[in-house]
Amino acid sequence: METLSERAAFMRESLQKSQIINDQVVAILGSFDHRLSALETAMRPTQIRTHSIRRAHENIDKTLKAADLVLGQFDLARKAEAKILRGPHEDLESYLEAVDQLRTIVKFFSGNKNLKSSIGVISHAHGLLAKSILKLEEEFRQLLSTYRMVNACKPVEPDRLIECLPSSMRPSSAGSDPSHGGDAGGRKSSSENPSKLETVVPQPPTLIPPRIVPLLHDLAIQMFQAGHQQQLYNIYRHFRKVALLAELRQLDQIADGTGLNDDQTQMRSLSGIMVKEIRAAVVEQSLRKLEVERLNKDDVQKMQWEVLEAKIGNWIHSMRIAVKLLFAAEKKLCDQVFEGIDSLRDQCFAEVNSNSVAVLLSFGEAIARSKRSPEKLFVLLDMYEIMRELQPEFDTIFGSKYCGEMREAALVLTKRLAQTAQETFGDFEEAVEKDATKTAVLDGTVHPLTSYVINYVKFLFDYQSTLKQLFKEFDNSDPDAQLGSVTTRIMQALQTNLEGKSKQYRDAALTQLFLMNNIHYIVRSVRRSEAKDLLGDDWVQIHRRVVQQHANQYKRLSWSKILQCLSIQGISGADGGGTSGVSRANVKERFKTFNVQFEELHQRQSQWTVPDSELRESLRLAVAEVLLPAYRSFVKRFGPLVDSGKNPNKYIRFSPEDLERMLAEFFEGKTWNDPKR
Repeated sequence: METLSERAAFMRESLQKSQIINDQVVAILGSFDHRLSALETAMRPTQIRTHSIRRAHENIDKTLKAADLVLGQFDLARKAEAKILRGPHEDLESYLEAVDQLRTIVKFFSGNKNLKSSIGVISHAHGLLAKSILKLEEEFRQLLSTYRMVNACKPVEPDRLIECLPSSMRPSSAGSDPSHGGDAGGRKSSSENPSKLETVVPQPPTLIPPRIVPLLHDLAIQMFQAGHQQQLYNIYRHFRKVALLAELRQLDQIADGTGLNDDQTQMRSLSGIMVKEIRAAVVEQSLRKLEVERLNKDDVQKMQWEVLEAKIGNWIHSMRIAVKLLFAAEKKLCDQVFEGIDSLRDQCFAEVNSNSVAVLLSFGEAIARSKRSPEKLFVLLDMYEIMRELQPEFDTIFGSKYCGEMREAALVLTKRLAQTAQETFGDFEEAVEKDATKTAVLDGTVHPLTSYVINYVKFLFDYQSTLKQLFKEFDNSDPDAQLGSVTTRIMQALQTNLEGKSKQYRDAALTQLFLMNNIHYIVRSVRRSEAKDLLGDDWVQIHRRVVQQHANQYKRLSWSKILQCLSIQGISGADGGGTSGVSRANVKERFKTFNVQFEELHQRQSQWTVPDSELRESLRLAVAEVLLPAYRSFVKRFGPLVDSGKNPNKYIRFSPEDLERMLAEFFEGKTWNDPKR
């Protein structure tokens, strides 16, 4: 217990000492707080003066920076002015930067009008901008003109354009007329497989070097921002329009047209104005180089067929080049130059190309509206084919609302070509049936009309896909059935006409030979062509029987009379099979008559012609199989009566071998000094 009491006393004493120390510390700290408060009161005026000095320094820094900025703007304005005054020819990119800098300076001082010099600077900058835009207009025109060697302002040469096409689309040599066994249209090879062509993408030519196009775009943007939309529109439009027309005229190798003179007059009248519509002029010049001209149906009617056919062939290639290359290149260039200026881009492209498209389509319209004739059918189909081939490009390239009339005009031409081709088809069928040509086929061979019509039909089948598409334009029925029906009617019309022409012959046997030759030619041609698939095997078999019928009729008419000379009928005393009661004079007369008739047949029918070698040999064999056995039998039975008399060779002039040799000369189309036909 005593130990605990001692410890408690010790703890009380320690706590008392701790309290005393704590009170002393509090007193000391209290004195510090009083001293700090007094110090703070003494320092407050100094702090206020220091803060004021700091704010003054900040204001001075801000003022200096603002002054530097204003001075910098003045310095930039001075440098921009120097570039503007020098002009854009030395460094166009730097010049364009200076124009942008001027606009920035105007914006800066417009936002700081409290500065005394703002109004003057703004006014001066506006004056410089006005001068710069005029120089930019001049530079825009000059750029288009400077790079004409790469076709910015010079028409693209035809050879260079043609090289941009895939080989399957390039012009091929022209063919010949159906009557000569050639290609009626002369251009079928260039479009015989439209689906194949569609998979090949032509590469449009580069009209302006790629490094120049961005500069033109920048110039266009500057002019547009300056409110010079109309000047920009006019400069670009005029330059391209005339050149495109000239391009087509050169390629097509047509002399001259009306469009050039009008445009040249217009350009002279604008010589004092800021080069109006520069780009459009190039488009029309390009068409002139393709040598496409504006024609009407009266112009077409005055042309000889060979000239017109050549022009149509050139027009077809010009259409493909113009749409797939020239117009596509113009569209690409216009999109690049006017990128970001949608309001001008589509309108300008439409204006650049409208006249050229009109000239191209006007030629097609003139052909479609001109007087119909059979030889025009194939070129009409070629024209219809190219218009259908180019329809997707028309829809894509001329897809804007400003090009609506051009798209519609192309559709109208396609429909009109289809209608004219269909009507020409009907005209041909009627012309075949009513053909009244007096062309004499004296030897009974294949008539020119037959070969012409058959060749015509063969060429029609080269256009099967085109014809079927054409039929669909007007009728939803099966196009194969329609083509078969048309072909059947043409064949029937030809046979009807040949029946009429066969009546011109006085010799009935020659009439049959003529019909045999022509029907055989028709059947053989059909069997060797695609027409067989549509006409059918039944048609072929029926007409082969017709050929045989005419051959049998020929044999009956030519040889029945001479075979009567070799008959025992009418020879008195020969009925019993011997010759004891036969009159030698009667037999001599029979031999004499046979000789005369055979010589006459040989003389006449060796001048006739069976052009098909197999048919010719078959006909000779058919005659020999009847004639030679009868002659051998007659000579064997009655020859001794003549041999025992005077001059037997006078009556028995031919041996069977002689007859066989002479029969081999029949139907060779020989010419005698005194032909008897």
